[in-house]
Amino acid sequence: MSPYKMSGTTVVSFSGGRTSAYMLRQVLDANDDLDDLIVTFANTGKEHPATLDFVNECSRRWQVPIIWLEYRDDDQGFAIVTYETASRDGEPFEALIRKRSYLPNPVTRFCTIDLKIRVIHKYLRMVGCSTEETPVDMMTGIRADEPRRVAKIRHRKTTTESKHATMVMPLADAGVGVQQIGEFWKAQPFDLELPTINGRTLEGNCDLCFLKGAKQVYSIIASDRSKADWWARMERTATQSSAATTDGALFRFDRPSYQQMLDYSDTQFDMFADHDEAIACFCGD
Repeated sequence: MSPYKMSGTTVVSFSGGRTSAYMLRQVLDANDDLDDLIVTFANTGKEHPATLDFVNECSRRWQVPIIWLEYRDDDQGFAIVTYETASRDGEPFEALIRKRSYLPNPVTRFCTIDLKIRVIHKYLRMVGCSTEETPVDMMTGIRADEPRRVAKIRHRKTTTESKHATMVMPLADAGVGVQQIGEFWKAQPFDLELPTINGRTLEGNCDLCFLKGAKQVYSIIASDRSKADWWARMERTATQSSAATTDGALFRFDRPSYQQMLDYSDTQFDMFADHDEAIACFCGD
């Protein structure tokens, strides 16, 4: 049986990247009855505008409803938005930081959990899913060429938010890697309008995510200084907060702050070592 075949209520967690969009297309093609399909996109407010355009384009061209969700600091914990009303200036992310009074970092990555995973599960519970009565399969776009991530998910089996949500990785099961996904998009009449280098979309997910390599972040700032403004402001806000400890006042302590990178961007391009790896994240591609 096709790994994309649904066997009950199935949630496709669409990150807004080419990989998860490819997975969604395969699911649409493999199933005649899509009544049990739920497609979600959790917007942090810091995605590149091209990502939002791409999610909307997938929904429109493929005629599949996509539920747009955003974090809210209220009793419900989330809001349902649309392409037109979605936040584009980091408002959900900023609301979470203000509530926590400190910043996420490579060790404490509460942004992915609170802005994406938890928001999606709160929505699912609201519509009566991810429960003992209505368990769900959570399809996530992890590829076969990401063996460590695959092994971690297989070991865990369910999501961190619900024992009634089984993690399913159809791309890994189908042996799909970055090459097949690249070939697929070359043949399509539309694409995510962001460049890739060695199969990676450098400006995917949050535009200047602290998990991205320093040279990657710095090169983006050098090409568009305005992208650093929000990140630098969040670090200033956390530094001024009495609740923020030393570890919670910056996104990273092992490299210059966003304000420093912004200040340097006019004068020093090659300020980092050549070897600077991004840190793996579960926000997806």
